[in-house]
Amino acid sequence: MTFRITGSERYSTVALTPMFETDFPTVASHPRYRDLVSRALETVLSAWPPSSYTGASPAQIADLLDGSLLPSQPVSPAHAWGRLQQIIANSVNLVHPNTIAHLHPPPLIASLAADVVISALNQSMDSFDESPAATMLELAMCQWLCKEVGWPESSGAVFTSGGSQSNFMGLLLGRDTCIASRWNWPVAEKGLHPESNRLRFLCSEVAHFTVEKAASHLGLGSQAVVRVAVDESFRMRTDALAEALKSLRANNLIPAAIVATAGTTDFGSIDPLPEIANLAREAKSWFHVDAAYGSALLLSRQHRQLLDGLDQADSISMDFHKKFWQPVSCAAFLVRDAGLFSHLKVHADYLNPESDESAGIPNLVNRSIATTRRFDALKLWLSFQLIGREHFAAMVDRTIALAAYAAHQIAGNARLELFHQPQLSSVVFRYVPANPGVDPDAVNARLRQFLFDSGVAVIGHTRARGHQCLKFTCMNPMTSDGDLDALIALIVREGERLE
Repeated sequence: MTFRITGSERYSTVALTPMFETDFPTVASHPRYRDLVSRALETVLSAWPPSSYTGASPAQIADLLDGSLLPSQPVSPAHAWGRLQQIIANSVNLVHPNTIAHLHPPPLIASLAADVVISALNQSMDSFDESPAATMLELAMCQWLCKEVGWPESSGAVFTSGGSQSNFMGLLLGRDTCIASRWNWPVAEKGLHPESNRLRFLCSEVAHFTVEKAASHLGLGSQAVVRVAVDESFRMRTDALAEALKSLRANNLIPAAIVATAGTTDFGSIDPLPEIANLAREAKSWFHVDAAYGSALLLSRQHRQLLDGLDQADSISMDFHKKFWQPVSCAAFLVRDAGLFSHLKVHADYLNPESDESAGIPNLVNRSIATTRRFDALKLWLSFQLIGREHFAAMVDRTIALAAYAAHQIAGNARLELFHQPQLSSVVFRYVPANPGVDPDAVNARLRQFLFDSGVAVIGHTRARGHQCLKFTCMNPMTSDGDLDALIALIVREGERLE
């Protein structure tokens, strides 16, 4: 095989195959491919961090990795794998029971195996001719998700990078649907309507920050977001929502969308979805539910009822790299009326021509704000196939039970203050100093940082009711009650030492 490099008056012929044949997964390179993947796996297993974290500082890690990023010639395999070991060893160990800070789970082995396939095939989920089987599997997974919610066949979904993208898409469709219905104005063609500064998005005061981010990116500004008060359990108060809607009407403002949260980031609190849905319907507002965290409850017989009212949403965010235990990124955006994906559609002759649509050829770029996307649906599909619904449900239920147990132990400890009764798997609390002259906020901040810097534990932190707090996010169903007891005792012991 040859190709020509043309110059102004001459060309040269360069042999292609001999130089590159071992760099790509061709039949000839299968032994090398198998060897490198096997070496990568062995390196991961041999360098796996034994604790939550090594405690290395940013500067120390930078020193360990110092060296050329693009050497002119390949380095020795021993050198390359040795540097990779340093990267792995100085990573956070998500499987360790003391890694309990974020909505960041240990990934399922089935999904890790799927990731190998995804990377090898390198399918791009924008056009059918780039990803035929992948397109059809994603569509099937999306149809199943919508059915699981309880939506009609006219609904639809698309895989996304996470809740931030999904929330953005929900509010984009909410904005454009509102403007189209109120003023018969196509935003995609004409831009924002002159009166768009009257539009408002409503959400609870503990809803995800991406509501403001979306409002800003959608040309409405963060001032368009109305934060609604929450109750003692950090759930949106429907009386406060009703009052906010009344105030908007009185000021000639338009409630374009109402965002409910099914699993807030800090507290795992689930807003009263049926009541909010009724208020959204009365106000003629788009009803978006951010269920990035709580959507896994759909798999649980024991706790599924916490999502009652989810089927009344106009759009939903789901994250599978949270309580479905998938490697990042893996998420989905669902919309009750799939026809509204038309707000996102732009045809390109080389990618998704209109003739494809008339021929019934599905190009998923028509549903997404992204063009190139990975075949992430395969991770979820293979996990479902190899684990099954009952086992998934048991894992979801176990993490909720862990949070309930932790909350009970914290509430019974004189040196700790519990801030809420968890609905999902998040527990917010703080250490209470015995010495009244010690600043509790300063002690809690130092305590969390010490545990991280020492490599003993990675726990979360946030602010609640004006206080600096600690947080457990129980994402690991392998964690035992004894593991939590030991971690709580450690926190109390180190808190007393730091006073």
